[in-house]
Amino acid sequence: MSEPNPTIADLNISNLTLSSPTIAEPPLQTFPLGDFTLQSGAILPSAQISYTIHGSRSLPPILYPSWFSGLTSDNTWLLGATRPLSPEKYCIIIPALFGNSQSTSPSNSDLRPFPAITLYDNVRAQHELVTKGLGITHLRAVLGWSMGAAQTYQWATQYPGFMDVIVPFCGAARCATHNKVFLEGQKSALLAVKGVRSAGAGGDRKSTRLNSSHRLY
Repeated sequence: MSEPNPTIADLNISNLTLSSPTIAEPPLQTFPLGDFTLQSGAILPSAQISYTIHGSRSLPPILYPSWFSGLTSDNTWLLGATRPLSPEKYCIIIPALFGNSQSTSPSNSDLRPFPAITLYDNVRAQHELVTKGLGITHLRAVLGWSMGAAQTYQWATQYPGFMDVIVPFCGAARCATHNKVFLEGQKSALLAVKGVRSAGAGGDRKSTRLNSSHRLY
Protein backbone atom coordinates (compact mmCIF):
# COMPACT_ATOMS: atom_id res chain seq x y z
CA MET A 1 0.00 0.00 0.00
CA SER A 2 1.42 3.37 -0.96
CA GLU A 3 2.24 6.03 1.61
CA PRO A 4 -0.36 8.83 1.94
CA ASN A 5 0.62 12.21 0.60
CA PRO A 6 1.66 14.75 3.24
CA THR A 7 -0.98 17.16 4.42
CA ILE A 8 -0.70 20.72 5.65
CA ALA A 9 -1.13 19.36 9.17
CA ASP A 10 1.83 17.00 8.71
CA LEU A 11 4.18 19.89 7.93
CA ASN A 12 2.53 22.60 10.06
CA ILE A 13 5.15 24.99 11.44
CA SER A 14 2.82 27.72 12.74
CA ASN A 15 3.07 26.73 16.42
CA LEU A 16 6.81 26.11 16.57
CA THR A 17 9.08 27.94 18.97
CA LEU A 18 12.80 28.49 18.42
CA SER A 19 14.46 26.28 20.98
CA SER A 20 17.83 24.60 21.15
CA PRO A 21 17.90 21.44 19.02
CA THR A 22 17.91 18.20 20.93
CA ILE A 23 18.62 16.04 17.92
CA ALA A 24 22.11 14.72 17.24
CA GLU A 25 23.90 15.97 14.15
CA PRO A 26 24.83 13.05 11.83
CA PRO A 27 28.18 12.95 10.03
CA LEU A 28 28.61 15.38 7.15
CA GLN A 29 28.78 13.54 3.83
CA THR A 30 29.90 14.71 0.39
CA PHE A 31 28.89 13.80 -3.14
CA PRO A 32 31.36 14.54 -5.97
CA LEU A 33 29.88 16.48 -8.89
CA GLY A 34 33.01 16.52 -11.03
CA ASP A 35 33.64 19.55 -13.20
CA PHE A 36 30.25 21.17 -12.74
CA THR A 37 28.99 23.50 -15.48
CA LEU A 38 27.23 26.51 -14.00
CA GLN A 39 24.27 28.39 -15.45
CA SER A 40 26.71 31.11 -16.55
CA GLY A 41 28.74 28.63 -18.56
CA ALA A 42 31.67 28.78 -16.12
CA ILE A 43 33.08 25.54 -14.71
CA LEU A 44 33.26 24.73 -11.01
CA PRO A 45 36.16 22.23 -11.10
CA SER A 46 36.04 19.14 -8.90
CA ALA A 47 32.85 20.40 -7.31
CA GLN A 48 31.18 18.66 -4.41
CA ILE A 49 27.95 19.04 -2.50
CA SER A 50 27.86 18.29 1.21
CA TYR A 51 24.82 17.05 3.09
CA THR A 52 23.49 15.28 6.16
CA ILE A 53 20.71 12.72 6.46
CA HIS A 54 18.36 12.33 9.42
CA GLY A 55 16.19 9.22 9.51
CA SER A 56 16.20 5.90 7.72
CA ARG A 57 16.73 5.82 3.94
CA SER A 58 13.64 3.56 3.79
CA LEU A 59 11.34 6.41 4.90
CA PRO A 60 9.68 8.96 2.58
CA PRO A 61 12.41 11.46 1.58
CA ILE A 62 12.21 15.19 2.26
CA LEU A 63 14.73 17.73 1.00
CA TYR A 64 15.47 20.63 3.37
CA PRO A 65 18.15 22.96 1.87
CA SER A 66 20.29 25.24 4.01
CA TRP A 67 19.81 29.03 3.97
CA PHE A 68 22.19 31.91 3.24
CA SER A 69 25.33 31.49 5.42
CA GLY A 70 23.70 28.58 7.27
CA LEU A 71 25.33 25.22 7.92
CA THR A 72 23.47 21.91 7.72
CA SER A 73 23.40 21.81 11.53
CA ASP A 74 21.47 25.11 11.59
CA ASN A 75 18.45 23.35 10.06
CA THR A 76 17.93 20.95 12.96
CA TRP A 77 15.65 23.34 14.91
CA LEU A 78 12.76 22.00 12.84
CA LEU A 79 13.61 18.34 13.49
CA GLY A 80 12.50 16.08 16.31
CA ALA A 81 10.14 13.29 17.21
CA THR A 82 7.37 15.76 18.12
CA ARG A 83 8.17 18.33 15.42
CA PRO A 84 6.97 18.57 11.81
CA LEU A 85 10.15 16.95 10.47
CA SER A 86 10.40 13.78 12.48
CA PRO A 87 13.26 11.42 11.56
CA GLU A 88 10.95 8.66 12.72
CA LYS A 89 8.55 9.48 9.85
CA TYR A 90 10.80 10.89 7.12
CA CYS A 91 14.24 10.60 5.64
CA ILE A 92 15.36 14.24 5.87
CA ILE A 93 18.16 15.28 3.52
CA ILE A 94 19.84 18.62 4.30
CA PRO A 95 22.09 19.78 1.44
CA ALA A 96 24.55 22.65 1.91
CA LEU A 97 24.63 25.62 -0.43
CA PHE A 98 27.65 26.28 -2.59
CA GLY A 99 29.70 28.88 -0.73
CA ASN A 100 28.53 27.99 2.80
CA SER A 101 31.98 26.44 3.64
CA GLN A 102 30.72 22.83 3.51
CA SER A 103 29.94 22.38 -0.19
CA THR A 104 32.47 23.84 -2.65
CA SER A 105 33.24 27.35 -1.38
CA PRO A 106 35.91 30.06 -1.49
CA SER A 107 37.06 28.88 1.96
CA ASN A 108 37.74 25.28 0.90
CA SER A 109 38.94 25.75 -2.69
CA ASP A 110 41.66 27.62 -4.57
CA LEU A 111 39.22 29.27 -7.00
CA ARG A 112 40.09 32.95 -7.34
CA PRO A 113 37.86 34.66 -8.21
CA PHE A 114 35.13 32.29 -7.11
CA PRO A 115 32.49 32.06 -9.86
CA ALA A 116 28.98 33.45 -9.47
CA ILE A 117 26.53 30.78 -8.29
CA THR A 118 22.77 30.90 -8.87
CA LEU A 119 19.81 29.18 -7.26
CA TYR A 120 19.52 27.19 -10.48
CA ASP A 121 23.06 25.87 -9.96
CA ASN A 122 22.38 24.86 -6.37
CA VAL A 123 19.13 23.10 -7.20
CA ARG A 124 20.69 21.24 -10.13
CA ALA A 125 23.49 20.07 -7.85
CA GLN A 126 20.92 18.94 -5.27
CA HIS A 127 19.02 17.08 -7.97
CA GLU A 128 22.21 15.24 -8.95
CA LEU A 129 22.83 14.37 -5.30
CA VAL A 130 19.30 13.07 -4.83
CA THR A 131 19.05 11.11 -8.08
CA LYS A 132 22.61 9.97 -8.80
CA GLY A 133 24.03 9.94 -5.30
CA LEU A 134 21.08 8.64 -3.30
CA GLY A 135 19.06 6.89 -6.03
CA ILE A 136 15.84 8.78 -5.20
CA THR A 137 13.30 9.24 -8.00
CA HIS A 138 10.67 11.23 -6.13
CA LEU A 139 10.56 13.41 -3.01
CA ARG A 140 7.73 13.63 -0.53
CA ALA A 141 8.43 17.36 -0.07
CA VAL A 142 10.93 20.17 -0.51
CA LEU A 143 10.90 22.90 2.10
CA GLY A 144 13.12 25.66 3.39
CA TRP A 145 13.44 28.94 5.27
CA SER A 146 14.76 32.24 3.82
CA MET A 147 17.17 31.34 1.00
CA GLY A 148 16.06 27.75 1.62
CA ALA A 149 12.57 28.96 0.63
CA ALA A 150 14.02 30.53 -2.52
CA GLN A 151 15.55 27.16 -3.39
CA THR A 152 12.20 25.52 -2.71
CA TYR A 153 10.51 27.81 -5.25
CA GLN A 154 13.33 27.05 -7.67
CA TRP A 155 12.74 23.31 -7.26
CA ALA A 156 9.06 23.85 -8.13
CA THR A 157 9.96 25.55 -11.41
CA GLN A 158 13.02 23.50 -12.31
CA TYR A 159 11.73 20.02 -11.42
CA PRO A 160 7.96 20.54 -10.94
CA GLY A 161 6.99 16.88 -10.94
CA PHE A 162 9.73 15.65 -8.64
CA MET A 163 8.00 16.31 -5.31
CA ASP A 164 4.49 16.00 -3.87
CA VAL A 165 4.46 19.39 -2.13
CA ILE A 166 6.67 22.41 -1.49
CA VAL A 167 6.68 24.32 1.80
CA PRO A 168 8.62 27.58 1.44
CA PHE A 169 8.45 29.80 4.51
CA CYS A 170 9.82 33.23 5.38
CA GLY A 171 11.24 33.62 1.89
CA ALA A 172 10.51 34.74 -1.64
CA ALA A 173 11.11 33.48 -5.14
CA ARG A 174 13.25 36.56 -5.88
CA CYS A 175 15.52 38.54 -3.57
CA ALA A 176 13.99 41.94 -2.86
CA THR A 177 15.94 45.06 -3.81
CA HIS A 178 16.07 46.31 -0.22
CA ASN A 179 17.61 42.97 0.81
CA LYS A 180 20.30 43.34 -1.86
CA VAL A 181 21.06 46.86 -0.61
CA PHE A 182 21.29 45.60 2.97
CA LEU A 183 23.73 42.82 2.03
CA GLU A 184 25.73 45.16 -0.20
CA GLY A 185 26.24 47.48 2.75
CA GLN A 186 27.62 44.68 4.90
CA LYS A 187 29.89 43.47 2.10
CA SER A 188 31.21 46.98 1.46
CA ALA A 189 32.02 47.42 5.15
CA LEU A 190 34.07 44.21 5.14
CA LEU A 191 35.90 45.14 1.93
CA ALA A 192 36.61 48.63 3.22
CA VAL A 193 39.24 47.13 5.53
CA LYS A 194 41.29 46.35 2.42
CA GLY A 195 40.14 49.40 0.47
CA VAL A 196 38.68 47.12 -2.18
CA ARG A 197 35.59 48.10 -4.16
CA SER A 198 32.56 45.85 -3.91
CA ALA A 199 31.48 44.50 -7.29
CA GLY A 200 27.94 45.47 -6.41
CA ALA A 201 28.77 49.17 -5.90
CA GLY A 202 28.57 51.72 -8.70
CA GLY A 203 31.56 53.35 -10.40
CA ASP A 204 35.24 52.74 -9.77
CA ARG A 205 35.24 54.17 -6.26
CA LYS A 206 36.98 51.98 -3.72
CA SER A 207 35.23 51.10 -0.49
CA THR A 208 36.22 53.27 2.45
CA ARG A 209 35.05 53.13 6.02
CA LEU A 210 33.11 56.35 5.55
CA ASN A 211 31.20 55.56 2.36
CA SER A 212 30.60 52.00 3.58
CA SER A 213 29.04 53.32 6.78
CA HIS A 214 26.84 55.58 4.60
CA ARG A 215 25.76 52.57 2.56
CA LEU A 216 24.99 50.55 5.68
CA TYR A 217 22.93 53.40 7.06
